[in-house]
Amino acid sequence: MEKRESYRQLLQQVESLIEGERNEVGVLANVTAAIKETMQFFWVGFYLVRNDELALGPFQGSVACYHIGYGKGVCGTAWAKRETLVVKDVEEFPGHIACSSLSRSEIVVPMFNGAGEVVGVLDIDSTELATFDEVDKEQLEALAAIVARQLYR
Repeated sequence: MEKRESYRQLLQQVESLIEGERNEVGVLANVTAAIKETMQFFWVGFYLVRNDELALGPFQGSVACYHIGYGKGVCGTAWAKRETLVVKDVEEFPGHIACSSLSRSEIVVPMFNGAGEVVGVLDIDSTELATFDEVDKEQLEALAAIVARQLYR
């Protein structure tokens, strides 16, 4: 199946899956499962802004870092810059935090509340170099916005 079609189906699934649900842990857990099952990425998870750092939230994949500082690694940098980061080779990203040595490329998408504040990030890793492109960026930003509208109005 073509990537855009996979994302179209994923976004529809996520919208219906979380409609009316306010359980943050449950929503984020089911969204990570849906993304991982549909797209077959190595690691999919959320980090949530808690006490001036990113704290590990629901995820699918191998063990992960518990805390990431503001501006640190790919996740903390996406938070600080308030923009999606697509990293084709994590070894070339200054200050990359290696939670798993198997991770080779990464995309991190910030989520915003109704006041425009970053409330967390969607972090996805691949075991292949240059996995993520503009299609992933566009579609995962749309997905993160759906989740944020449901949970963080």
